[in-house]
Amino acid sequence: MQIKNVRKAGRVTACAISAALLFSNMNMDIFAKEASGLPSAGIDYFLSSNATSVKNLRDDEEEVKETTAPVIDADAEQEDDGEKIESTSPTAASTAAATAAAAVIASPVKELLPEKEEKVIEETVEASTTKTLNQMERELETKREEKSFRSLVIAKVNDYVNVRSMPSEEGEILGKLYDKSVGEFISEKDGWYEIESGSVTGYVKAEYCVTGDDAVELAKKVGTRIATVTTTTLKVREEPGLDAAVLGLIPIDDQLLVTEELDEWVKVNIEEGDGYISTDYVTLSTEFVKAESKEEEEARLAKEAAERKAAQEAAAKAERERRAKSSASSSDSQEAPAPVYVAGGGSELGKSVANYACQFVGNPYVYGGTSLTNGADCSGFVMSVYKNFGVNLPHSSAADRSVGSAVNGLENAQPGDIVCYSGHVGIYVGNGQIVHASTSKTGIIVSNANYRSVLSVRRIF
Repeated sequence: MQIKNVRKAGRVTACAISAALLFSNMNMDIFAKEASGLPSAGIDYFLSSNATSVKNLRDDEEEVKETTAPVIDADAEQEDDGEKIESTSPTAASTAAATAAAAVIASPVKELLPEKEEKVIEETVEASTTKTLNQMERELETKREEKSFRSLVIAKVNDYVNVRSMPSEEGEILGKLYDKSVGEFISEKDGWYEIESGSVTGYVKAEYCVTGDDAVELAKKVGTRIATVTTTTLKVREEPGLDAAVLGLIPIDDQLLVTEELDEWVKVNIEEGDGYISTDYVTLSTEFVKAESKEEEEARLAKEAAERKAAQEAAAKAERERRAKSSASSSDSQEAPAPVYVAGGGSELGKSVANYACQFVGNPYVYGGTSLTNGADCSGFVMSVYKNFGVNLPHSSAADRSVGSAVNGLENAQPGDIVCYSGHVGIYVGNGQIVHASTSKTGIIVSNANYRSVLSVRRIF
């Protein structure tokens, strides 16, 4: 009798382990729905080996939203390898299904296995199921994003296409949709697309734009894939894994340029180099350039003209103050280091900003710091330099991408402009160079401005 029970336990254990392995080695769909079959749990479920087909879940947009809606567990905060985690279950229904699946597999052996082995099987099933659900959630998100790309209208021209008030060249020009800029499709009429882009709603000639399936592929090329940090301090690692060495630290709300997407990790570019971050600590999005309205263009041009005039008036004062400081320091026994003079066009005030920033080359980099002498990080350095000129900037490289006015490319940058990178920012000093608080190893240095991909250039003066 005992031998028979042992054999029975062995067979049940083998089945349970096989089921656990099946979960971990196969993609499996788990569907949860209301049913009367399990009244105590309130759900019915079934497993399928056809998980690669997203349509097997739900093709309806509203049902997809319900399936993938995150459920926040406020009590599930924990410390994982020095990183603060706010746990998010994939879906309430999916979690219930996973729990039911684990219970069905594990329950036959509860009375026949020691407690340790029983726990191992339950944890294996739970981990495998959660991983599979996360994969399905990402597949659904990708599918949903591609579906949204189909409704985009993307300009494919040398410069720009006019946005008009009616589907005719007789229509009033409301704004400009620049090359690779994007609008939302509203309707089509007589070879014209009605779009909404930024603050502009109007018509563009269809022959200068793409939409539908063509827009899906083009959107992936012209869009900028961004990872926004959602945890207090994010560790960027040299390889995709929690055991990999830490390459650098990124503060909350900063935005990083994504260069590659893996199953649970994305490759990003930071000041220290290319590294990997877990998708658990970021939100992924795609950014596009939008149309500029006629009023926005006029306001931008007027602002740039006014800033140039104000800069000319303020430049003389700033230069006199700089010379007075230099003259006072020359009487010291130890001669002060010669200031770095910038080159190129632009406003005198912008040059003064660049010159002032260069005085701190050689000082240390300190994560989270704002001191130009004792140490600052990249955005803290830019913030403190501009504070000397009465301008209050945010202590965030991501937020710096929205300050001032946009400059069309690094080739049009002028001294004093803010150059924004993935998770980094510096000040343009002319001759294709920037001054910036680089890393803890290098401190504040001058580098070639194109040493990394530039996300945007912003002008204050």
